[in-house]
Amino acid sequence: MKRYCLPNELKGELRKLHGELYRGDGQETARKILKDLKNPTKVISVGDIVTYNLLTAGVVPDISFVDERTKRVPASDHILHGTKHPRFKTITVENPPGIITEGLLQGLSEAIESDNPVRIFVKGEEDLAALPAIAMAPISSVVIYGLPDEGAVVVRVTQSKKKEIQSLLDRMKCKEEE
Repeated sequence: MKRYCLPNELKGELRKLHGELYRGDGQETARKILKDLKNPTKVISVGDIVTYNLLTAGVVPDISFVDERTKRVPASDHILHGTKHPRFKTITVENPPGIITEGLLQGLSEAIESDNPVRIFVKGEEDLAALPAIAMAPISSVVIYGLPDEGAVVVRVTQSKKKEIQSLLDRMKCKEEE
């Protein structure tokens, strides 16, 4: 396993949508998304708000990434409590901003193999977790991540989407590995 670092020249590319944007915030948006999902292999949520909205709308994601922060500030208590679920097994990983660590990749790999829902608590930042989630998820899964002040992005995992994201990851070299 290795780690990935986000170089400045890729930041713009990462801002482009890799899936379908559902505008709005909250349960209504989560319900619209759920209506469009066609029995995905796995549902993976990235972000406290997205995870909270899915759980509140009645869906327990197979894998959720949370860091107990929203827009870089601590999430409110009702969001913190709302992202926990009795069925979740929690894995804690360290992941600084702008990096995808080996620990996050291992936690994700473990979560994908699990038959029970897994909550991956990220000490640091979970923003980039959608990339390895898309690259590693089984075909026909969906990865849902928040886009602050816009809504939620739903990425349907296909072979071509996995290849596209993996090629992005391959360009995220850490300085010490160059």
